Amino acid sequence: MTVVQKLREAGYQAVHLREQGLQTLPDSAILEKAHQEDHIILTFDLDFGDLLAANNQSLPSVIIFRSQNPKPIAVALRLLTILIESRKELWAGAIITVEEGRYRLRKLPIQSLAET
Repeated sequence: MTVVQKLREAGYQAVHLREQGLQTLPDSAILEKAHQEDHIILTFDLDFGDLLAANNQSLPSVIIFRSQNPKPIAVALRLLTILIESRKELWAGAIITVEEGRYRLRKLPIQSLAET
């Protein structure tokens, strides 16, 4: 079972770029596509958070997995919990970094230290 399949079973509208033949899109194009379609990006790639911060964007939300267990069932179960617990923040714009046993949420846009 894939993460996308598990999300669909739970009632979420989930799409993998590979299903659309778009797996080679540059990260900036993926961000734009997700923003236009009101999707959340699920990734293991840290670059998405950096791009959002550098461009002062507030959407789309990104969930970044930094897990030792990248098995789809483990990712899906953890993800389902996070989607429920952080629903409001994800809708408004957030980056969530998922690690073993915890996750960190930062609201978007990310303020630089000079701006605070």
